[in-house]
Amino acid sequence: MPKRRLSVLFVLTALFFFSSSFSYAGDDIPEAAWRRPIGAPLQNAGGKKPGLPIIDDGYWQGAPVGGFGAGTFSRTYRGNFERWHVKAGIHKYQNVPANQFAVFAQADGDAAVAQVLSTQKPEHGELSSWNWTYPVGAGDYAALYPKSWFAYKSPQLPITLTLEQFSPVIPDNYKESSYPVAVYNWYVTNPSQKRVTVSILFSWTNMVGWFRDTTTGFGAALNSQDINHYKSEAIKSSQMQGIVFDRLRSEPVSDEWDGQFAIASLAGSGVEISYLTTYRPSGDGSDVWTPFAKDGRLPNVAAGLASSGDSLAGAIAVRFTLAPGEKRTIPMALAWDLPFIQFGSGRKWARHYTRFFDRFGTNAWKLARTALEQGNDWSRQIDAWQKPYISDESKPLWYRGMLFNELYDLVDGGTMWAHEVGTPGNPHHPSAVKDDSFSYLECFDYAYYGTLDVRFYGSFPLAKFWPEIEKQEMREYADTIPENIDQKYIWAWKSDNEHKLEPTQRKVAGSAPHDLGSPLEDALILPNQYNYQSVSFWKDLNSKYVLMVWRDYVMSGSKDKAFLQYNYNAVKQSMQFLRQFDKNNDGLIENDGYPDQTYDNWSARGESAYSGSLYLAALRATEEMAKLLGDQRTAADTAALFKRAQDSFVKKLWNGTYFNYDVGSSYKDAIMAEQLAGQWYASLTGLGDLVPRDMQHSALKKVYDFNVMKLQNGTMGALNGISASGEVLKDNEQTEEVWTGVTFAVAATMLQNGLREEGFNTAKGVYNVVYDQKGYWFRTPEAYDTNGMYRASMYMRPGAIWSMEMVPAAK
Repeated sequence: MPKRRLSVLFVLTALFFFSSSFSYAGDDIPEAAWRRPIGAPLQNAGGKKPGLPIIDDGYWQGAPVGGFGAGTFSRTYRGNFERWHVKAGIHKYQNVPANQFAVFAQADGDAAVAQVLSTQKPEHGELSSWNWTYPVGAGDYAALYPKSWFAYKSPQLPITLTLEQFSPVIPDNYKESSYPVAVYNWYVTNPSQKRVTVSILFSWTNMVGWFRDTTTGFGAALNSQDINHYKSEAIKSSQMQGIVFDRLRSEPVSDEWDGQFAIASLAGSGVEISYLTTYRPSGDGSDVWTPFAKDGRLPNVAAGLASSGDSLAGAIAVRFTLAPGEKRTIPMALAWDLPFIQFGSGRKWARHYTRFFDRFGTNAWKLARTALEQGNDWSRQIDAWQKPYISDESKPLWYRGMLFNELYDLVDGGTMWAHEVGTPGNPHHPSAVKDDSFSYLECFDYAYYGTLDVRFYGSFPLAKFWPEIEKQEMREYADTIPENIDQKYIWAWKSDNEHKLEPTQRKVAGSAPHDLGSPLEDALILPNQYNYQSVSFWKDLNSKYVLMVWRDYVMSGSKDKAFLQYNYNAVKQSMQFLRQFDKNNDGLIENDGYPDQTYDNWSARGESAYSGSLYLAALRATEEMAKLLGDQRTAADTAALFKRAQDSFVKKLWNGTYFNYDVGSSYKDAIMAEQLAGQWYASLTGLGDLVPRDMQHSALKKVYDFNVMKLQNGTMGALNGISASGEVLKDNEQTEEVWTGVTFAVAATMLQNGLREEGFNTAKGVYNVVYDQKGYWFRTPEAYDTNGMYRASMYMRPGAIWSMEMVPAAK
């Protein structure tokens, strides 16, 4: 990581912040950014599938802020803070009206205008004195994660106003990318011939004690002994001023819900900051709005009052005057210091950022100061990272934007990056002793950390941009392979489908786990919380584990043999475990007639294209790893087995045009979109052709002509399965779904085979549904049906879009 030269950096920062002539790239919104008119409703929006008890927060979503494992939250494109993923693994969704921005503007000789910068008025009459009349559609919201913007164009304002908001999520950065901070840079221009006085209000609620439970709202929020402090600190030629939202306590912070928030900005060079540390957000808010709407100032009162049940809020206002044609940039920072994570078992973890700020829970101000000092440097690093991708005009514009906007889930998906407090909870997990553990959820509806069969798709951007985090999670998986957990579960699928009570063992030694645990239990200590299927006997998990180990080695430069060595025993054990499923000794594993792979409601029997192709690729990866580590015997044995398995795969599944779904189920001649899943990975990681190229090309053309083009004329992505005659298979929910991440994997495989137009058109179907028609942005689902109704939002698998970018033919 590059070292920061803070003293020089801050001098530059101060000059940039208060210059009236310097123009930033920060308000020049990239063409590739996705856009929506501010607060504009979406016509014919989609929603969750009928009857499913899953999350549906509506289509108003915006890009989140927060670093890896720091906790995140997001502001909708209406302008209100509403989605909260602060408590690790828990989804809360509730508008907090006092968490808000507002603007005051007055041109010389004209009446003053003050507006809240949100199109959503509070539902229960709070803050009724505030002016909640910002016009719907007056400007644009834009997002190119980790940045997003509001370009305000209210006809009542005599200024142009753009807000750039982001957190320092920066590639190959393992420090600042974990920070619980958000930077809000305001770009304000006076296009008129008069002087204009401007003030920007930043209000925040004391939310210490609000992230205590697992409910979706704040009904159980604790407002006890909360207190808000005004704070001012000289920093070089400027004065940092703001409010720390704290709590009176007699002992150091020890609970996961305890800590601080802070808001701050910089005064100096014609910029003044006023404040009101404490007001009641449940009241009419006139103690804030009356003075602010008069002249853009707050009364500079620090009440020092502690709460005894009522919530408290505070606000700052940053005021300045613009000459005709003048432009200013005003930085603001929001920070939160909630240092601990605690899952259902009670085990406590310290978040990764505490490696740099300590665990006392009193560093919100210091974090905010860091954001103000380094914010412009972070912004430039993000721009430099994104530039070569978003300016590549050989790729479709929609695709360039979607690449980055699909990264949100890596940080926003209940992500934890932390180290245990005290003695390690599982002595069999040595990977957690030296390095902080990392994982994120499959989704909040299926709240399992690191779900292996899904991260096989979704983890591509981690492997590309944060390889050390990615490799650490794979070491965590290596630790679990030898584990045997005797606990018995009820096999839920058997209960649902065969109406019988059948036990299944939680974890069998040699099997790769489905997941690293649940936030409601003992995550990252106790794997396999999922009990819908008997996952120790799934046919894809072990192959996928092996393939991800190989992929991570290759994508991180093919030099980290220590990483291969750490995983190698687990790799060999995983592959040996799979051999029991080759019951007819033809070299190829067989499925057992129940859904024993990632399609957990779609049964396969006997040899199958999906599990079989993954096994072929895993054999090749094992062979290559064995050669690199000097294990010639394993390399030779695996190479011989690969040849037998390859022959069986082609002989038993190739029908002259494509590979059959399997050999023994009622779906045996169905056309599966992912029939070449193993080839996808093999081609990306240099493992060569698993089947002849002409077969690959023919199969993919069949998938395109049937799974893609027969669904709404090719505008919705790839159906998972379709009959040989081209009819939708309506007897199974998962066959008649489009899986977003799977579609990207299929599109990448098409690109690998020179089917460029087909590949991008296939992927665009997901864009059409998610970003254009149905309103699933920043909550991209796992699946949607032929009507576009979704299942499982905020899902891990769509990260597979980055596999398309890794195909040389796509460049």
